Parts: sequence; C-alpha cells; structure tokens
Amino acid sequence: MPLRVYNTLSRQKELFETVVPGKVGMYLCGPTVYKPAHIGHMVGPVIFDTIKKYLAYSGYEVKFVINITDVDDKLIVRAAERKLTVEQLAREMTQDYFDNLKTMGVDSVDLFPYATEHILEMQQIIQTLIDKQCAYPLQGDVYFDVTADADYGALSHRSIGEVLAGTRVEANDRKRHPADFALWKASKPGEPAWESPWGPGRPGWHIECTAMAMKYLGETLDIHGGGLDLMFPHHENELAQSECCTGKKFTRYWLHNGLMQAGKQAGKVGGGHDRHGDQLPDKEAQEAGKLAGSKGAASVKLLFEKHAPETIRFFLLSTHYRSPIDFSDENISEKGESLAGFYRLFEAFQRITGQNFYQLSAPSSRRETTPIPPEPAAFHADLTACRDRFFEAMDDDFNTGGAVAALFDLRKILNALIQDRKLDAGGAREPAILAALTAGMTLLRELSLQLGVFREPLPTKGGADDGFAAQLMDLVLELRAEARATKNWPMSDKIRARLKELKVVVEDRTDGVIWRRDT
Repeated sequence: MPLRVYNTLSRQKELFETVVPGKVGMYLCGPTVYKPAHIGHMVGPVIFDTIKKYLAYSGYEVKFVINITDVDDKLIVRAAERKLTVEQLAREMTQDYFDNLKTMGVDSVDLFPYATEHILEMQQIIQTLIDKQCAYPLQGDVYFDVTADADYGALSHRSIGEVLAGTRVEANDRKRHPADFALWKASKPGEPAWESPWGPGRPGWHIECTAMAMKYLGETLDIHGGGLDLMFPHHENELAQSECCTGKKFTRYWLHNGLMQAGKQAGKVGGGHDRHGDQLPDKEAQEAGKLAGSKGAASVKLLFEKHAPETIRFFLLSTHYRSPIDFSDENISEKGESLAGFYRLFEAFQRITGQNFYQLSAPSSRRETTPIPPEPAAFHADLTACRDRFFEAMDDDFNTGGAVAALFDLRKILNALIQDRKLDAGGAREPAILAALTAGMTLLRELSLQLGVFREPLPTKGGADDGFAAQLMDLVLELRAEARATKNWPMSDKIRARLKELKVVVEDRTDGVIWRRDT
C-alpha cells in the first residue's frame, strides 16, 4: 500500500510525493519558551518524531526541524516578573523543553533554530513583501496586507469576512484592513529590539517560522506540522506571507495533530498561543486555554514522577494523530497496565531462550524486515498478517493507533506460541520453535522501534536501594514459602494480598517463585 497522508489544505488524503524524490523536509512549530513544558508541548514532537522514524524506516532521507521562539510578549512579561533578562528566561525554559524531549524519546530532530538568530532572514522576507506591495510600513510597524493574497483563508477555509467574525484582531485604526497582521513590531522602551529599515523593533510571530523553515528546508516544504489550534491564525498567515514572498507553493502537505483535552472536557490542555497585538485564535481555542495546568498538566516533569515516560509516549500514540487525546491520570495508568503484558513477555523470552529482548538486532529498514521461519505454518501466517496490519496502518496517514493495535496482536500471537508449546512451563524447547519465537520477538522489536517504544529496559524505581529491596523481598517470599509448607494458608494469602496492594506481583512457577513491580 503506498503511503497516503491527510492534507489539511485539501481536506483529503493524498499520495505522498516529495519535492525531491527520496527526501523529506519536515517542519514543526515549536514552543514559546517562557514557562516549563506541559504535556501538551510533548504531543506534536512525539507524533512527528514517530513520523520521521517511520519515513526513515521506509527509505526516505528526512530533515526534521523544530523552531524555538525565544522572543515574544509572553517572554517579556514573564522575564520581568522573575527579574530575569529575556535571554536568561529563554535559555532556562529551552533547556527544560530539551530535557523533556529526551525523556520522552524524541531524538530524531535535526535542528532547533532560534528566532533571535534569524532576524536578518526575517527582515529580508519582510522587505521582499513590501517591494511586492504585499506589506506596508506603518510608523515603525510593518503589516501584511491580507487583501494582496487572493487565496487568503484557503488553509482554514475561511473568507476574510469569516476571519473577522470569529476572531479578535488588534485594534488599530491605522491599518489598511482590520485582518492585516504584524510582520514587524516597533519595540517599546526596555523591550528587546533590533535595528531595521523601519526602526528598532522585533519580529511578529508568523514571520519567524517562514524565515526559519525556508532557510533550512527550502522555499517549498514537504511536511509542515503543528497542533490543530495553530491552523488559524498562525499557519494561515505563515502560508500567505510565504507564498506571496516566493510565488511558490509553501508546503505540499499540512499535517495537524489533534489537541489534548482534560478528560471528557472539550478544549486543549495547556495555554493558548495568543500574541498581544496580533490575531488571536477563535473563541473555542481561547476557551481551551483555560485548561492550562489542569489535572497535572502544568509540568511534564511532574507527570514523569507518576508515570513512566514510555507509558506516556504509548498513551500519546494510541489514537490517530488527528484525533483528540483524552488526558487523565486514569487513562495513562490504564495504558501502563496494558503495557505490563509486554514486559512479562520480555521476561518470559529471556527465561526460555536466555536472550535479552532489548539486545535483539532488529532491521532498521522496511526492505530488510525480519525474516519469519516457515514453520510452524500457522505462526508464520499470523505473524505475516500482523506485520502487514502494522504497515497498512502507518501507510494510511501514519495511523499510530492502528499500529499500536498491531503490536498488541503480535504480543498475543507470541504468548500463544509460548503457552501452546509450554515453553515457559517445562515443555520441550525444540530448536525450530525457539527460532520461530526469536524471529517473532525480533519482529516485535523492529516494529516497536518505529514507534519509539521498548527501546531500552525501564529504569528501576528504587535506585541505590534496589539491592536492599531485593533482599527484603527474598525474606518475605521465604516467610511465605514457610507458611505454604506448613499449610498456613491465611498467612500465605495475606502476604500475597499485601504485596499486591504494594503493586508487587508474585508468580508461583514450576521452576521457582518470581516477583516484579507492577507498572
């Protein structure tokens, strides 16, 4: 099945064909670094990191860029509140963002350009727009003239009249049209400023992304990503100014991920993206901003204290990227419980074969996918069909939800082989069956790596105290064994029940007793 993607501009799925065959230029709008990252800031990076991984696995050479907005009204206000310079605050919050991306396994980004390092490129684009009569200076500011773009509103499918009806725009009687937006803003005393032909000032929000995207990916991008809340006004304005500047198509495929909402509430987890003196999102998106910091969303690092980062990543990928995500501790915990079955499978595989799942050498190319032994025939057929379902899901607009479902199906198939052959319960471990099991586990590792999960063992939670905890558990299990030997069943059951309350799972096996912490 050829890869097809849903293009927000056309409102339909299209065959994926890049500007340069075999190469992909992908840009994702990054954060305004004025406060610690919340879980909403992780959604886009995790999704587009997964998209890059799958594109690379499919044979494309991908360049992935995420910008950092390090000058903005919000930065200026927050820096003043904390008695820091804008640069100091931006540097601190950018590091927080990078730390969280690393923890979430987002490691495929090639470049993080900073807005403040691209002022000259922005000014050059602005001057080109002025020369083409698509923008005009106005007392130290420069505005884009929306009436100069006959296609303005094509991305959000809104006319200029609808834009004005559903949007609060800057109250400025000097502008030629109420919907015109700022490309350059005259700085107020004490604010960051750069010299320009129009006077000291700083760039508008939208021009930043145009300048950085085109500098590193060319005048026509293959993929431009971002949250659905950015489609208007940010991406609409970015599209208009870019195409008016170059006269070329700015982006072949616009991909917008759904927003994270708090439980069943409508709206977005995390703050809005309004810029003072610029267009604001329509009423629904403004209301969504009121969910900022709700239900533990204020800091993603606080979330990591409650849930394993791998669990959170799996949670974010368990629905189609264009669908909204219902954020709650309960939903994330439920995902963690479902992942425990994979970790048990990895442990069983090591007991049976002596091999560590995380050390299996899995192919990194779809063309070199894991060969599956022909026998047992039913196992071969089931694994092949499961792999095909994974590919079909990802080729259908990067449907990670369908791909995750395929991984669960694969787990079921592998567990069935272990159980049917009693491989973990004293059954004969025939070489052909062990080879089939190893191939299936290698396939699981190959496919899971494309989603950025099961890359390495979960870190133990006890740190330096883990050895002491293990000794305590040996003592507890010894006491339980003595209770069972003397048929003191109430005491044996009580020990097991109390361990369960502490999320310690005990398994009585033919080859001994094992325990593990439940995730």
